[in-house]
Amino acid sequence: MYKIVRKKELNPTVTLMDIEAPYVANKAKAGQFIIYRIDDMGERIPLTIAGCDKEKGTVTIIFQKVGFSTKALGELNEGDYIQDFVGPLGRPTDVEGKKRVCVVGGGVGCAIALPAARGFHEAGAIVDVIIGFRNKDLVILEDEFRQSCDNLYLMTDDGSYGEKGFGTVKLQALLESGIEYDEVLAIGPVPMMKFVCKTTEPFGVHTVVSLNPIMVDGTGMCGGCRVTVGGETKFACVDGPEFDGQKVDFAELMSRNGIYVEREAEVGKTHTCRIDAMGKALIK
Repeated sequence: MYKIVRKKELNPTVTLMDIEAPYVANKAKAGQFIIYRIDDMGERIPLTIAGCDKEKGTVTIIFQKVGFSTKALGELNEGDYIQDFVGPLGRPTDVEGKKRVCVVGGGVGCAIALPAARGFHEAGAIVDVIIGFRNKDLVILEDEFRQSCDNLYLMTDDGSYGEKGFGTVKLQALLESGIEYDEVLAIGPVPMMKFVCKTTEPFGVHTVVSLNPIMVDGTGMCGGCRVTVGGETKFACVDGPEFDGQKVDFAELMSRNGIYVEREAEVGKTHTCRIDAMGKALIK
């Protein structure tokens, strides 16, 4: 069992938790992920590691409460336990050997972008960061990013905070200004990552994306997280989650990610909590 030692609501839909998992914390690197399961009846849900404290033996996860299992996790509090917390999984971000990079994060994807930006910065690179949100109320981790990069550009769709516009607009401006990046790393919604790749392509900048396909076991055996990269089938859990964005088949990725949308909505309306059901049975 793994204890929740800290819980913080970053905005109305995004929650940060520190989980007591010393073995994971000791080996975790930027870009890797864990798979959690609340109890023996729960789903296996992958979440990217947002940070870790090796001395305390804790791993930080940041998640958006959008589906049944993330909402259930969000209902737990400090002192509660979750049954499974497996990791670190996946290949870490390659932070070495870069002189200047740009990390682009969108929405809750910024939780994944933060450890990558920190890793590049600690490796000696000049790090520009662009983070984008729909509005001011959804902004997360601003202070943490400022401590982990050389230049931070904060964008909101409606202009309520920072600069108005999408992150790709700022990225386009930076590239047109003559800045030469060894790499651009994009992390966020799939459409955002796709358009970051379209923005960098004319400039010939190597662009990496962190993919989030449907995943079950995290070891490459189930095949659920398969993606097409450069015409070849890859498995995000063991070959990624980071890939050359210019080679990713984004149309296929978006199609596969939407397979269970209707079923998830149905379950959200009809699901009955087992604990509530037991309580009602006892009352009767």
